[in-house]
Amino acid sequence: MYYSILFCFKFEGINNVILNNKIVLIGYMGSGKTAVGKELSKIFNIPFIDLDDEIVKVEKRSIDKIFEENGELYFRKVEHDCLKNILKSSVLSVISLGGGTPCYYNTIKMLNDNDKVNTVFLRASVNNLVERLSKEINHRPKIKNLKTKTVLSEFIGKHLFERNHFYNKSKFIINTNNKSINAVAKEIELFLT
Repeated sequence: MYYSILFCFKFEGINNVILNNKIVLIGYMGSGKTAVGKELSKIFNIPFIDLDDEIVKVEKRSIDKIFEENGELYFRKVEHDCLKNILKSSVLSVISLGGGTPCYYNTIKMLNDNDKVNTVFLRASVNNLVERLSKEINHRPKIKNLKTKTVLSEFIGKHLFERNHFYNKSKFIINTNNKSINAVAKEIELFLT
C-alpha cells in the first residue's frame, strides 16, 4: 500500500505550507533559476541545490574545465548521473538545472515520470533574456564572446528554438518576463500549494 507523506513548514506571515514534492527549475540561462530557487528555498524552508555546483563538487573542477578536457558528451553524462543521485535523496529541495539538462538522456521524461518531482519551466522571451544576459555577459562563459545584442539575440533565439520542445514539457510553466524574483517565486508557491 502506498502512503503519501506531507511535509509542513511554518514561516513568517503564512500559516502552514504543504509541500510534498521536490521542485525542479528548468529554463534558459538568465531565466532566473538560481535567484528564484533561492527565494523558494526561503519560502518553503528547504535546501536549494544548483546542479552545476554539485557537478563541480563531484568532478573537483570547473564546468569550463570539464568541457575543455572531456567535451560536452562527458559533461552531459556526469550531469545526468548527478541529477539522478540528487533525486534519490528523500530530502525535499529546490533544484536548479543547467539550461541544457532537460534536453539530454531523456531527462525531462525522467523528471516528469517521478511522482515526487514538480518541474517548473521559467519561461522568458528572447528580448528579456538578452537584456538580462547582456548585463552579465563577462560572467557567462558560453556567451562572453558575443559582443553585440544582435549576435546575442540570434544565439539565444537559436537555442530556445532547439530547447523549448523539452522545456515546454514541464508540469508547470511560469512566464518570468518583467516580473521580480519575489513575484515569480510567489506564483510558483501558489501553483504548488
